[in-house]
Amino acid sequence: MTSRYRMLIEWSEEDQVFVVTLPEFPCNRTHGATYEEAAKNGKEVLELLIETWEQDGRPLPPPQFFVSDSVSA
Repeated sequence: MTSRYRMLIEWSEEDQVFVVTLPEFPCNRTHGATYEEAAKNGKEVLELLIETWEQDGRPLPPPQFFVSDSVSA
């Protein structure tokens, strides 16, 4: 499944893992010992969230997109 939702991956010094936050789905996080594992886990959680919301008939939150603030010359 391909989605356009964001994943924010940050190192947690306290927990010694990479923490994945899914901004469009508040309160949903996962983690991984490596960046790659965290990204994989984040993708799996995101797919499960989308599947669950669709099965429940809930409207999916709109994806937020990157907007460049640079100006072309």
